Amino acid sequence: MGLTHLSLFSGIGGLDLAAEWAGFETVGQCEWADYPTKILEKHWPDVPRWRDIRTLTKESFYEKTGRRTVDVISGGFPCQPFSVAGDRRGTEDDRYLWPEMFRVIRELRPTFVLGENVPGIVDLALDQAIADLESEGYEVQCFLVPACGVDAPHKRERIAIVAHAVNGSRALRRDEELQTPTGVRGRGDHHGGGTPQSLSGERRENEPGVFGVAYGIRTEVHRPDPDADSDGLPRRSTEPLLDDAERERERRGGTTDCCAV
Repeated sequence: MGLTHLSLFSGIGGLDLAAEWAGFETVGQCEWADYPTKILEKHWPDVPRWRDIRTLTKESFYEKTGRRTVDVISGGFPCQPFSVAGDRRGTEDDRYLWPEMFRVIRELRPTFVLGENVPGIVDLALDQAIADLESEGYEVQCFLVPACGVDAPHKRERIAIVAHAVNGSRALRRDEELQTPTGVRGRGDHHGGGTPQSLSGERRENEPGVFGVAYGIRTEVHRPDPDADSDGLPRRSTEPLLDDAERERERRGGTTDCCAV
């Protein structure tokens, strides 16, 4: 049984394509806008799809896919609440949809989570996203990733939030049966626990894949912390990421990120 991927806020399928290159099968997509949906329908015609993330529940996921969980959930949740191209209303913005993404994560409990957003999230909501994931037993690592780090001709920094379930056996459990159009058939794909062999091993500099760390990217690991500050957030710091974002903002005269693709 191969590794599986659920795509939230799919856009035109950039992360879906990357998942395929990494050996994952995309088993579900969620996209609100009409044009990107048409692109997804063209390139992934057989993948079940949701238009509104609020309708993506564990019940509807099982109904459409015959699966209880996936190995990876990815999502570039809307950046408008955090981008300096807008009003930066953060969690007060109607387009703040991290809580819905987190709800799906909490219901499906994947082994890995990959979130993506603009650097402006660092001082508005990144701590909350990390705390939410930690509350569900995930270890979290954040990356400040420039597009030029993968040979694009521009900087265009983004924040990547990568989380791994501490209790891998919980998140790696698979369905004993898969619902198909012709009925229910056994898959015999139950994992006994631990990390899949293809994802195991030591992290190496410049290694491709989920454990790779691109040259020059600053990282910080956050593990679930039973001690919390008075606001309920674990004691940690995102200052390294914030410092980088602020320096770049000052260098560009107040703008570092933009939602435009």
